Amino acid sequence: MDLRDLPSVDRLLADEVLAAAPRPLATTAARTAVEQARETIQAGGEPGDLVEAARAELGRLVSPALRRVLNATGVIVHTNLGRAPLPPAALARAVDVGGSYSNLELDLASGSRGSRQDHVADALRRLTGAEAALVVNNNAAAVLLALAALADGREVVVSRGELVEIGDGFRIPDVLSRSGARMVEVGTTNRTRVVDYERAIGADTALLLRVHQSNYRIVGFTESVPTRELAQISRRAGLWLVDDLGSGSLADVGDEPTAASSLAAGADLVCFSGDKLLGGPQAGIVVGRAELVERLRRHPLQRALRADKLTLAALEGTLALHQDPERARAQIPVLRMLDEPVEAVRERAERLAGLVGGEVEETVARVGGGALPLAELTSAACAIEEALAAPLRLGDPPVLGIVRDGRLLLDARTLTDTEVDEAARAVLKARRSLC
Repeated sequence: MDLRDLPSVDRLLADEVLAAAPRPLATTAARTAVEQARETIQAGGEPGDLVEAARAELGRLVSPALRRVLNATGVIVHTNLGRAPLPPAALARAVDVGGSYSNLELDLASGSRGSRQDHVADALRRLTGAEAALVVNNNAAAVLLALAALADGREVVVSRGELVEIGDGFRIPDVLSRSGARMVEVGTTNRTRVVDYERAIGADTALLLRVHQSNYRIVGFTESVPTRELAQISRRAGLWLVDDLGSGSLADVGDEPTAASSLAAGADLVCFSGDKLLGGPQAGIVVGRAELVERLRRHPLQRALRADKLTLAALEGTLALHQDPERARAQIPVLRMLDEPVEAVRERAERLAGLVGGEVEETVARVGGGALPLAELTSAACAIEEALAAPLRLGDPPVLGIVRDGRLLLDARTLTDTEVDEAARAVLKARRSLC
């Protein structure tokens, strides 16, 4: 085909499918098809059927970009896949509140203006033993707000072994800098002692910061100062101790510290995520002393970082489950997957393998989300051809697994019972597409 033979945009728009679509979208699709065809011809190739190309582009434009995915990676809190899936109770609260007006900032008892924080503060106080609580849009925001409100223009003492970088280049030193605080590093990468903190404290020190090491651990010749001892140091010096738990947890999960245990050890403020081990929506949660939480609430940055009504509704639904630990373990997906016996996981893997002609392979699942990086959860996967990885990822719904030793492993620990049948249909469809 020559460039002169390319159809006009108007000619493509006469196609019945494009003509029935919203005009702006159809026009964009047609123009894209023509432009791509022009580039193909100039490169010496054949552009193919431009009507089909325009229809395909229209389909892409009208399809949601944010899509449901079947997680068969074995990583339970998978950051790239949206972290914690919400429990039904949280989804129900979000639908109920999001589909109507709500008392987000209205005190129904008095009829006067209320605070959006009130809807979850009581539950967080009960669950953690804190005097007060505040919720912002993620844990990075929680740490930033705490430092800005309590240490702007002053020094923050932190161990070198805790100057972590987590997902997407989020670095503790950068957060400290943006907050207006000045970082004072103490100790070495692998060893920090009580005396290191004591020597670093001066007249301009505002607080001590403890940072959870998130998705890495230092092992071997190491030493660190427990939270309780850090609290004693801060008390003697008349300082505050802020504990950034990162992933955070309300339930006992391995050796992950809980917000309640950190506060009991003497931390003045504790920050943690809502969408990791807590099993709720993305949120940054701050709990601790009432006077400090109030300073965060009144800081100008708080309004820019506050959580919206859907987040608060989903968080309220999740926290309601945590009031009963057994119910939380059974109904919050993250906790259920962590607790599930490997025999049940293997049964799903065997069922999937039987449906698609795969093989069951023993494997290891991970917690993810910066929690318990050394933990290995015995799991089972359905092993299929590596060539199916791309078509499964591009399917509807997309299915994500792990490529290992020339095969694609679909880990059943992160698949639900109902998702096994969906995954099987996707595998069979992907195979047909390769024929």
